[in-house]
Amino acid sequence: MKKVFLSMIALCGICAAYAGDSTLTVTKRYINLPVAQEAERNRMTFHIDGEVERTFVIRLSDTPDYWVFCDMSAYRGATLRIAFDGKAAGLAKIYQDDRIAGADSLYREAARPQFHFTSRRGWNNDPNGLLFHDGEYHLFYQHNPYEREWENMHWGHAVSRDLVRWQELPPALYPDAIGTMFSGSAVVDDENTAGFNRGDTPAIVAVYTAASPERQVQCIAYSTDRGRTWTKYAGNPVVDSKAAWNSQDTRDPKVFRHAPTRRWVMVLNERDGHSIYTSANLREWRFESHVTGFWECPDLFELPVDGDTANTRWVMYGASGAYMIGRFDGRQFIPEGGKYYYTTGALYAAQTFAGIPAADGRRIQIGWGRIAHGPMPFNGMMLLPTELTLRTTKDGIRLFSNPVKEIDRLQGDSRTWTKLTAAQANRAMEAYRQSDCLRIKARIKLSHATDAGLRLHGQSILTYDMNFNTVNGVFYSPEEPTSMELSVDILIDKTSVEVFVDGGAYSYALQRELNSPNREGFRFWGNNPEIVSLEVYEMRTIWN
Repeated sequence: MKKVFLSMIALCGICAAYAGDSTLTVTKRYINLPVAQEAERNRMTFHIDGEVERTFVIRLSDTPDYWVFCDMSAYRGATLRIAFDGKAAGLAKIYQDDRIAGADSLYREAARPQFHFTSRRGWNNDPNGLLFHDGEYHLFYQHNPYEREWENMHWGHAVSRDLVRWQELPPALYPDAIGTMFSGSAVVDDENTAGFNRGDTPAIVAVYTAASPERQVQCIAYSTDRGRTWTKYAGNPVVDSKAAWNSQDTRDPKVFRHAPTRRWVMVLNERDGHSIYTSANLREWRFESHVTGFWECPDLFELPVDGDTANTRWVMYGASGAYMIGRFDGRQFIPEGGKYYYTTGALYAAQTFAGIPAADGRRIQIGWGRIAHGPMPFNGMMLLPTELTLRTTKDGIRLFSNPVKEIDRLQGDSRTWTKLTAAQANRAMEAYRQSDCLRIKARIKLSHATDAGLRLHGQSILTYDMNFNTVNGVFYSPEEPTSMELSVDILIDKTSVEVFVDGGAYSYALQRELNSPNREGFRFWGNNPEIVSLEVYEMRTIWN
């Protein structure tokens, strides 16, 4: 079926004079486009057999830094006219192929993460629509296919059978006349409440923000072929609340089924916090309540405390990872305490999966890693999927986060040591000086000093200060207040480091410093610390 995608840019002047045109018959899968970061962004329009197929902005150049691509397999045999408003010289460089430009080095680029998801080309940020359905984990995400910086927001799409190895699919949602595609969520409508199901096949319904310069509104789209193709609801938008809030900031709907009330619940960031809406059919929504103190990308879910399903709490958080614990009756969230954090650093806009089977029972989260990749033809990444749990601590009920068990499958050769001095541990780690992808599990005991830690090529990846009660500068108090020990699970990839402290009581992510002249390798430091235990695993790539 032919799909027509019109961006807001197209509506603002599709009849303007173009700087250049190029016409061809589509005979290959991909159109490869040359991009240079120093070039100005200008509008490009694809016409298929005389109709506008898509419009976007791109830094087209005849001296490219890298290449991006468009999958045109749906249009084989059609006539494609490419019109560009900028300098026409780059048009001559555009070419067709059944492989993307740079395919020979794909996933082996110098700064390509080896066990974290990154898109083949372009920019990606917030995870969207996390969903388990029909044996697949779906990862949608904010995506600019045409450049390694933010712009042209689409929903990118990837699927996995194991949360570890991902297959990137074509973009799921494209900009349209209402706006560009901002963040949202996805659910499976098993009961056909929206009326989109096809026979016995339940529809996946995506609920997303469409953003224009004038407003941000909430829309829906549906798929009945396992998320491979999408139809946008003709009645969009389904929520337009700018007037009610006197604010442009109404975005990032998180939708889930609330079983006790048999209603759909939408948590929507509006102006100064998160609003609750309810619906019987995903198409018509009613405002219920509002909780102030959050910003962007809400999530709201129920978890057992200490694994006891008879004792549960609800967790609400925003993009920063700050969270509240409380009660939820289907219409209103009532906090029971203050705001807390469980993670800091590069993670942002994390979301949890819908549709995880009851037999599994896990609450699995993925967050955007705000990690830059320099001159690579891609930018941004997803951090590792983690399992969230609620546990009782000395300070009350708190949220814990740990890497999902599936990550263990990537572990290769390993070595284990116990009761090492810092000097002995450094000698043991010398074998990994050049390693880019490792998992390190360690327990460190302070002795003659108030602080100790671990550096990699001069960069601090762990600093524990017992005197000021900080880990890498953030306040942290161990469960046993007088403890002199700290356990860490450290996952190091090409461009990132993720650290989980004391069984997930606190975690953080940071960017690796790749250009440091210091190449000393790993160094445990401190005044006579004991490395009580040390395990090192070489991590396998997910890109085989």
